[in-house]
Amino acid sequence: MKITTFNPQIFTNDAKAVTRLFEELGFTKAHNPTGIGDLNVEGIRMKDANGFALDISQPEMQLPQDLVGIRINVDDFDEAYQLLLARGFKNVYGDRIIETGSAKSAMMISSTGYGINLVQHIK
Repeated sequence: MKITTFNPQIFTNDAKAVTRLFEELGFTKAHNPTGIGDLNVEGIRMKDANGFALDISQPEMQLPQDLVGIRINVDDFDEAYQLLLARGFKNVYGDRIIETGSAKSAMMISSTGYGINLVQHIK
């Protein structure tokens, strides 16, 4: 398994405010998919001139507070998923994997509470 992208991800109820903050810090929107998964997530991918990336996600459900996790894109989703499960991570969707036309993903939470959004882009 190879990691192809690794960056912070912010889960928020107010994606517009977070996006504005990072625009002021020099980031620009790269793309903005909507309606992702069961939680109908809006996803905003941002990058800066140095190539640093940030994802901002706003689910349809109300979050108790903003959360920060790590987005990890891999070339072998199944291998990475099994590795995380073997180390005690839980999928917030139970056993379900979110599949769109271009990616598959699972939001994995460690036993201590940090999150990894595991993603494989389908080429």
